[in-house]
Amino acid sequence: MTIIRKSSERGHVDLGWLNSHHSFSFGHYYDPKFMGFGSLRVINEDRIAPGQGFPTHSHANMEIVTYIVEGQLEHRDSLGSGSVIEAGEIQCMSAGSGISHSEYNPSATEPVHLLQIWIEPDQFDLKPGYFQQSVGVDRDFRGSKLIASRDGRNGSILLHASSDLWVGALEKNQEACHQIIPGRQVWIQIISGSIIVNELKLSTGDGLGIDGAFDPLYLCGQSESHFLIFDIDKK
Repeated sequence: MTIIRKSSERGHVDLGWLNSHHSFSFGHYYDPKFMGFGSLRVINEDRIAPGQGFPTHSHANMEIVTYIVEGQLEHRDSLGSGSVIEAGEIQCMSAGSGISHSEYNPSATEPVHLLQIWIEPDQFDLKPGYFQQSVGVDRDFRGSKLIASRDGRNGSILLHASSDLWVGALEKNQEACHQIIPGRQVWIQIISGSIIVNELKLSTGDGLGIDGAFDPLYLCGQSESHFLIFDIDKK
């Protein structure tokens, strides 16, 4: 099975202070064909205006990952965690048995561009936790790097879910390969640029879901590109 989720077909909300595109059903946006993909429940591409953000609200039993593309995001939560997440950093909040938090753009002049990702955990009602770190790549980075995983290997952030997350970047005509583990699914989300994945072209904002269709995946940059790769458990 192969699913292409075109950028223009995503759910969209523009509240002035928040411009958000939803790859899957979220909030008031509902599409029964896109309720998630395996244990991957939410990919929201958010742009938050200067000085704006989400007031305190609560979550439970979800792994919530935030990847900052541009700008900064200030985080505070009921665990006492408080920090500013910079571009090129990843945050993982294990909501577990329950956590409350707020997220604001601390800049008075610049918007923040981020991807918020929700992944269903393997176990319910775990102790809540908060983790943040640099993904360890710079403007010259090319290839792919594991940044969050089910076992915390290679210095990645630990997820309480049977899921792995890579960040990738390719130049034009640069090639890469990604192996699919038997019995698992892959979702590729393009942040910027365009790539071809096994003859399927993906551009900024597009998503590709793969369930056993290709092995391995061959990726080729059509322009300078930036993307995420999810290796996820079937639900």
